[in-house]
Amino acid sequence: MTRAEQVGEEIQAYLRARTPLLWIVTREEGRAEGILFRAAQAAGYVPRTWDCADGVCDLAGRPMPEVGSTDPVDTLNAIRERALAGSGGEPGVWILRDLPGWLGDAGTLRKVRTMARLLPTVPLASRQALVIITPVPEVPPTLAGHATVIEWPLPDRTEVAALLDAAINRLPETDREGKPVREAVRADLSNGKRDAAIDAAVGLSGEEIASTYSTSLVKTRKIDPAAVSAEKKRVISRERVIEWVEPIPGGLLNVGGLGRLKQWIEGKIPAFSEKARAFGLPAPRGVLIVGVPGCGKSLTAKVVPTALGVPLLRLDLGAVKSKFVGESEGNLRRALKTAETCAPCVLWLDEIEKALSGATQGAADGGVSADALGTLLSWQQERAASVFLIATANNVDALPPELLRAGRFDAVFSVDLPTATERTEILAAALRAHKRDPKALGEDLARIAGGPCEGFSGSEIASLVPEALARAFARDQGRTDLTPADLLAAASEIVPLSKTAPEKIAKIRDWTRSGRARPASFPEKVETKSAGQIDV
Repeated sequence: MTRAEQVGEEIQAYLRARTPLLWIVTREEGRAEGILFRAAQAAGYVPRTWDCADGVCDLAGRPMPEVGSTDPVDTLNAIRERALAGSGGEPGVWILRDLPGWLGDAGTLRKVRTMARLLPTVPLASRQALVIITPVPEVPPTLAGHATVIEWPLPDRTEVAALLDAAINRLPETDREGKPVREAVRADLSNGKRDAAIDAAVGLSGEEIASTYSTSLVKTRKIDPAAVSAEKKRVISRERVIEWVEPIPGGLLNVGGLGRLKQWIEGKIPAFSEKARAFGLPAPRGVLIVGVPGCGKSLTAKVVPTALGVPLLRLDLGAVKSKFVGESEGNLRRALKTAETCAPCVLWLDEIEKALSGATQGAADGGVSADALGTLLSWQQERAASVFLIATANNVDALPPELLRAGRFDAVFSVDLPTATERTEILAAALRAHKRDPKALGEDLARIAGGPCEGFSGSEIASLVPEALARAFARDQGRTDLTPADLLAAASEIVPLSKTAPEKIAKIRDWTRSGRARPASFPEKVETKSAGQIDV
């Protein structure tokens, strides 16, 4: 049973229980109404629709002017008369498509509220129910005690697969030259490509999925998962509560050091496969990375989606805050729901302690930080969607203790200043990012990364390369490439964080030694090469 069919059974139960007012939140009128019709008929009701253009219509969409007009108050009065008809009446479910636009009028709002109070008291034979279908989740306060709010789910994988098959079945068997068309498309979806096409579409509405699949078939004569993902990116941008971030190509190869963290992430890659889902393996929950600023926390968040083969979404907890009471929590819930609709994906919360510090330090924000923390913790505990959460933090003192409880994250890692081996890897990665071969420096690469860069963070080491390139270009207008001397000169001008803020680094090290986090790096004396490390 799909999620939409499960909601249909819930609605059927509400109707049998004579719930007077259902508030259905969805942008997909057609998809929702099909299941609403079936639920109403199964509960013994006759379903009808109303909108401001055609008034009351039957199941076939034929107007019924004898029942009600395009005026909402006239139609509500007609429903009231039917409800009071007693034994000579007919049970009816009224799907009101455009009614929220009239609820700003006091008279219409009063009429709906009176109906919600009346309908549970009428005889069984003339029972009626109102169903308001709207994309707006906010129920007017005067109706909040009467309305049962139902969030209509987006298509799940089973429904997406059905939409994919429907798009293919609409294709002709052969083209004008007699070549197979339909079977050629099906053959192209072998070897895991079908699962990729379905995963790419999860999070879109039914109409968006059908349109995207059809467009891909018209343009390329096949289903292109990349085109479907592009449509999903457009949907995310429309929501404006969460940011779609392009992950860094190359994956973990772009991260120097952090061997233990990379090894742990590599072990999670199989859990995102279709075989893992079929096996019943729970989706990984995520990881919290705490540590020294500039040592690869954010960079890791940007490369993990590439390694896992899923999109990256970034949530700025500070940006969802609003000056209006209750709106901040609503924005956060909407952002988390958006992430769930795009699953499987990676959700990145950068510098999480800054946005949630008010929950533990008594910030004068009216409890917004505490409410945000509660919403986030509940979502972490209860979510079923495959959303891999990566949270980063710099200040261990500001981390809420509730966030660190077992079960919130699969693991907590602590990032320290890079070791000598890691500094060499980081410098090599930075050189490659600027199209320079680290092997050209030979033994000088390790010598520069050793003594002169001791105490440097990863970002401070990476900054040496552009500065050295600027020196090399200024020396003779680019006639010779950069030299070890250019890198050494650039390193001599940097005052590292280990000298400007040693207290912060000491706190993080003490916190790690207390056993609250795993070190992200291998100790220098037993440093081993994992699949993600770079040869130099």
